[in-house]
Amino acid sequence: MTTNHPRADAAGTWQLGDLTVNRLGLGAMRLTGSAPFHAGVPRDRSQAIAVLRRAVELGVDHIDTAAFYFSRLRSANELINSALAPYPDGLVIATKVGPSRDSSGGWAEPARPDELRGHVEENLRQLGRDHLDLVNLRLMRRSSANLAEYFGALAELRDAGLVRHLGLSAARPEHLTEARRIAPVVCVQNRWGVDAAADDGMVRACAADGTAFVPFYSVAGEGGEAGHGAAQDARLREVVRAHGASVAQIRLAWTLHQGDHVLAIPGTGDPAHVTENVAAGAIRLTREELRSLDAIRRPAS
Repeated sequence: MTTNHPRADAAGTWQLGDLTVNRLGLGAMRLTGSAPFHAGVPRDRSQAIAVLRRAVELGVDHIDTAAFYFSRLRSANELINSALAPYPDGLVIATKVGPSRDSSGGWAEPARPDELRGHVEENLRQLGRDHLDLVNLRLMRRSSANLAEYFGALAELRDAGLVRHLGLSAARPEHLTEARRIAPVVCVQNRWGVDAAADDGMVRACAADGTAFVPFYSVAGEGGEAGHGAAQDARLREVVRAHGASVAQIRLAWTLHQGDHVLAIPGTGDPAHVTENVAAGAIRLTREELRSLDAIRRPAS
């Protein structure tokens, strides 16, 4: 199918290990409902599937998901499997392990190192794959304090062929240094955005050796799981008006301007928003606009 809409390669590509992806991808968390996890109304199944197919149609080849992305009636992994399998060549599916939820949706105790294989196998089963392209270890209190044990367990699964590449999530620069001693780290996923808590040290640490930095909530900002609110900084609104764009598009454009190694994985449950988000990769901000948007940011707490 032909389309006149900008495609996901408009912002260029980056390497996740030996895998080339377009810098504009898709986050799967919001596929499951109008609010994340068990909150809100379950997403219409056909609409969620349409989001995934529209994303791939527009050239998105990097989808971020997790087995714990599920609501009362929907599982992100199952939706991805139903919508896209057999998977197109070049599609990279990244997932996360560490956190765990019970069948009622409540958060359970985070995994122990010896339980990470079960998390990986759960993702494999739900996605219908024999290996995972990329697994991010989501760091929490226990795994942060015992990183070598946790990341070492994933490195063993990589050696066994169940996982192709490894990354970190919610990490600090010292975590990245420690993990690299165990196995290659192809990406770091941290919360970051134009008006979210700055994490510039990690962005620089990733840039130093070509590790991808993949921020989450780059559109939602301080709204986090709830999404960005109606109130926006005047400087942001000015740039929005100058480009005839949406707030989400300018947030994404700013993100993609922060370095070739910075990727974006905006999440949505609306096919029209997929088209809008992908189009953000073609927006070119001026130096003056970037300086104005940079002034919105606040230091990390």
